[in-house]
Amino acid sequence: MTDDTAKNFTDFAARSGVSFRNQELLKTAFTHRSYLNEARQSGEHNERLEFLGDAVLELVVTDYLFRAYPSAPEGQLTSFRAALVNATILGSVAESLGMNEYLLLSKGEAKDTGRARATILANTFEAVVGALYLDQGYDSAADFITRHVLNRTEEVVESGAWRDAKSSFQELSQARYGFTPTYEVVKAEGPDHAKHFVVAVSVGEVRMAEGSGSSKQEAEQSAAERALKDAA
Repeated sequence: MTDDTAKNFTDFAARSGVSFRNQELLKTAFTHRSYLNEARQSGEHNERLEFLGDAVLELVVTDYLFRAYPSAPEGQLTSFRAALVNATILGSVAESLGMNEYLLLSKGEAKDTGRARATILANTFEAVVGALYLDQGYDSAADFITRHVLNRTEEVVESGAWRDAKSSFQELSQARYGFTPTYEVVKAEGPDHAKHFVVAVSVGEVRMAEGSGSSKQEAEQSAAERALKDAA
C-alpha cells in the first residue's frame, strides 16, 4: 500500500497550475477504492468525484467543440469528443502532470502497469476535475480542462485519431454487409473496482470477434479492432 504521508498534494497543485482551498478534496481525488479496502480505513475514495468530473469534462469539451467546429455534424462532434476524453488521452495527460506519483493505491493495484494503470490515471484525472469543480467552481475546472485536454484537439482532429475502431468497423460493416454491428457483453468478472469485461461484436447473426477490457467501452473497442483486422 502506498503511503499518503509521503505525498505532498500541495506540490501537485502547484505543478499543475491549480490551488485548492480544501486539500482533503484533492487527497480524495487520488484515493483509489483499493487503498481504503487494504488499509481497512474509513473515508472516501475517488469514485464519486470521478462521476462528477466525467460530467464536467464532457460538458466543457462538448461546448468547446460545438463552437470550434460549427460545420461538423453531430456524429463527427461525438467522435471528436470521444477521442479527446478516452482513457488513452486522459491517462497520458494525467501522467504528464505527474499524477502517478500521488496515487493512493493498494499494493496489488500499485503493481499494475500499461493499460490498467492508464485507466486508473484517467479516472483520477476525472476525479481531480470533479474536486476542482467542487472547490472552485465551473470556470476553474473549465480552465484546467482547456489547458490540459483541449490543447490536444487540433492534433486529435488532424491525425484522424477520432476515427475510433467502432466507428470504422460500423462504416465497413454497413458498406460490405448492409448491417450495423451489435455488441454484447459475454463475460464480466472481478470486483467492482477491478472489473474485466469480454464483449462480442456481431454483424447480423454472425459473431465477428471478441475483445476484452476494464470497461465495456474498452472491450467494445477491442472487439471492433479485432473485427477490422479479420476483415482486412
